[in-house]
Amino acid sequence: MSWKDTAEPVLVRMPAVRRPEGHVPFKRKLAWTAGVLVLYFFLTNVMLFGLDITSDSAPLGRFSSILASGQGSIMQLGIGPIVTASIVLQLLGGADLLGLDTQNNPRDQILYQGLQKLLVLVMIFLTGLPMVFAGGFLPPTSVNLFGLNLSAGATSWLIFAQIAVGGILILYMDEIISKWGVGSGIGLFIIAGVSQQLIGGLFAHPIFGSPQGELGFFPTWFQIITGNIPIGPVLQTDGLQELLIGEGQIIALLTTLLIFVVVVYAESVRVEIPLSNARVKGARGRFPVKLIYASVLPMILVRALQANIQFLGRILVSQTGQNGVISLFGMELPWLGVYSISQGSPASPTGGLFYYLSPIYAPQDWMWWAYSTQDALNVLLRVGVDLTFMIVGGAIFAIFWVETTDMGPEATAKQIHNSGMQIPGFRQNVGVVEKVLERYIPQVTVIGGALVGLLAVMANMLGTVGGVSGTGLLLTVSITYKLYEEIAEEQLMEMHPMMRQMFG
Repeated sequence: MSWKDTAEPVLVRMPAVRRPEGHVPFKRKLAWTAGVLVLYFFLTNVMLFGLDITSDSAPLGRFSSILASGQGSIMQLGIGPIVTASIVLQLLGGADLLGLDTQNNPRDQILYQGLQKLLVLVMIFLTGLPMVFAGGFLPPTSVNLFGLNLSAGATSWLIFAQIAVGGILILYMDEIISKWGVGSGIGLFIIAGVSQQLIGGLFAHPIFGSPQGELGFFPTWFQIITGNIPIGPVLQTDGLQELLIGEGQIIALLTTLLIFVVVVYAESVRVEIPLSNARVKGARGRFPVKLIYASVLPMILVRALQANIQFLGRILVSQTGQNGVISLFGMELPWLGVYSISQGSPASPTGGLFYYLSPIYAPQDWMWWAYSTQDALNVLLRVGVDLTFMIVGGAIFAIFWVETTDMGPEATAKQIHNSGMQIPGFRQNVGVVEKVLERYIPQVTVIGGALVGLLAVMANMLGTVGGVSGTGLLLTVSITYKLYEEIAEEQLMEMHPMMRQMFG
């Protein structure tokens, strides 16, 4: 008996959102999408009951925006469990350990979806339990619930129950949008979180309720022009540095604009393979192989892997650390991790393996000549590790993404063949179409994945408005562009019902 026969009774009974019967009108899709987005914003403002609000420790650190996490809210886990479960499934699928044919076998498709939901539930426990109990990231306080005085230990379980409910809610909110809305829930939640951070970085002001009196780009420049914020002579090194990467944030603004332009341009660069219909004379089309063929979504997987590594390091130092040094079996291991620990702030690595595996977040992390915070050799080594991790990881996960989402040469050739199309000048045969696609798709997938990884690191190194991570900005621009294309396609189908019948 295979594992599929053993697990099938459980996997097929996993709760699922019902698929729509027939065509869903475009206005209804927009209504579902807007409704789920409003619900997401509402839940990010539902703070955890029993949480010590004086603590400022962020378990996911700067990965929060990428993982659509609402710090201290019921959405604390964000899309982290979904992404981690996807990583596990992609690795198992890439090694062909699952034995599931998700392309042609409906039973295997149902099992795969059930397995994905089950893994998400497992990841909610594996991520949520250490976050609440091991690392002290969500410290509890004694509360009174329905007349019962709960101790801090009992409140911890209450906090975990709340973030577990939030993790399950975001799983099914994503499924609702995938089946009834426009785009994907994961992409929409990322856009929501990053856009909030970006708008805050541009317009934040105390009159709008910005924390600790922080000023956005435009209010800061108003203060600079009026002389309320001194920056020093711009012809001297200190003044120029303050203008470019300090209070002036000119480099951050230019980097943000450059990312927008580069991603939109890269989305438009493509190799178009001509197609013709063997049965209908004159019916022609083109199959586009974009430069970023796998999209930027695989980059979520790379950053999520980094987030899990950093989360593990912070748990180790909180449980075993002595004076900020990770210890095992009573022995200090500075080569594994040395952390800077301050009250009310997340522990950050300053040395050891976890330091070199931590991403570059801002110019302050690598401009040793300007900030003198680290040794030049250590900084260069960290930059090299981050670049290698992102470029190689981006290429590898892009390949996994293409294969598991039926975008590879074999699956795409079958789709083209089943639609009645063929490549002019070639026989109408699946194998022939596959060989032609193999000339482009694998190479473009690797190049696109590596390019996205490079752009993400460069954006982080130069800094962006609002402290938005380079990966978050890349994801937001790319997902928004694809959402625009999908909305335009939906409107076209709505205006011309015959096209909907042709393309399903």
